[in-house]
Amino acid sequence: MSYSIEEIKQGVKLHCIDTNKFKTNLMAVFITLPLNREKVTFDTVIPAVLKRGTANLNTQEEISKKLENMYGASFDCGIEKIGDNHVIKFYLEALNDNFVPENSKQNMSKDSIDLLLDIILNPLTENNQFKNEYVEAEKNNIKRLIESKIDNKDQYALNKCIEEMYKDEPYGLYKYGYTEDLDKINSKNLYQYYIELINTSKIDIFISGELNTKEILEVVKNNENINKLKERKPNYIVNNEQTENKEEVQEKEIEEKMDIAQGKLVIGLDVELNDYNSKFPVSIYNVILGESATSKLFQNVREKASLAYTARSNYVRQKNNIYIRCGIEIENYDKALKIIKEQLEEMKNGNFTEEDLENSKKYMISGIQSAQDEQDSEITYYIGQELSGMLTTFEEYIKKINEVKLKDVKNVGNKVKINTIYFLRN
Repeated sequence: MSYSIEEIKQGVKLHCIDTNKFKTNLMAVFITLPLNREKVTFDTVIPAVLKRGTANLNTQEEISKKLENMYGASFDCGIEKIGDNHVIKFYLEALNDNFVPENSKQNMSKDSIDLLLDIILNPLTENNQFKNEYVEAEKNNIKRLIESKIDNKDQYALNKCIEEMYKDEPYGLYKYGYTEDLDKINSKNLYQYYIELINTSKIDIFISGELNTKEILEVVKNNENINKLKERKPNYIVNNEQTENKEEVQEKEIEEKMDIAQGKLVIGLDVELNDYNSKFPVSIYNVILGESATSKLFQNVREKASLAYTARSNYVRQKNNIYIRCGIEIENYDKALKIIKEQLEEMKNGNFTEEDLENSKKYMISGIQSAQDEQDSEITYYIGQELSGMLTTFEEYIKKINEVKLKDVKNVGNKVKINTIYFLRN
């Protein structure tokens, strides 16, 4: 596997992942801009409208027919929150040219690139605005999507904890936006915003598969929609370990009541480390604390004390946070919280072994290796690296993980502080 980056024009990059592991090529385009309360809902509506039709293919049916004629290629789009950035994402997966029938005259790589860029950069418009019918239909779909956030109580509780920790800050915004903003959106102002977005945002084009990188570069450079794009100094936020300084805050406890059978406990932790290499011992710390089945949280809160249906943690390196998440019987809140705090104290006191360290390294390395076995996971890894402004290859990542010492993880324990305890109960 080889990974290369080429700047097509200022603010627009082509990333090629040349690998022979797959029979398909996966193409992804990421449009990145800072999270903004006034625009977060606009961002969500845009990909939903773009997928409805292009100037060349006016309906979803026409797009679907085109994909079918490309040996069953598939398309998807959505929105993501990466650090303080909102990322609009588009994917197209198609058969690699090496597996196209010999009698076919299709250049699958070119057709795929052209179609994906046509959807994103050449939308269907009427009177210099989006088609009103499409905009109104997608606004209704997104309204239902936003309203359904309460259905997944586990994710809802995590989002609420983040919202409390980052109140009045970009990272606290809900990635799909807010229903009260949908009425402000119409086909004209959405199109005007789209034009601004396309001409000012950071654009990253990823192509993964068995590639002729030079040919791919020429196809992208010569694409008529790419040629229409303006040079830009991309407007986005670089988020990495060094950009996140944590100030010690007063621990806060928040309780919300809802008609639920199972309580949801989320504890947001601040990691007060901000040098480039800190993410490696913090990752190991997180695995020992709560990410794996052998972790302290899983073993002590769930298995031994039988206080939780689930007990785990995850590390968000872009914001230097760890989130502990437990599903518990509501009456077990105090007991569960006490044992969780004991595990944090155990980590602070360095009460873990070389065996814990080695098992965690194996767990981490297995996850890194498996990410390379799925094209979308590999691309997700690299867009995260791109937005951090610090490229660490998979090989470098594994090397850095292997170099972590027990003392490094013990040092992390002294730099982890509780920021917010959020409990969703009846």
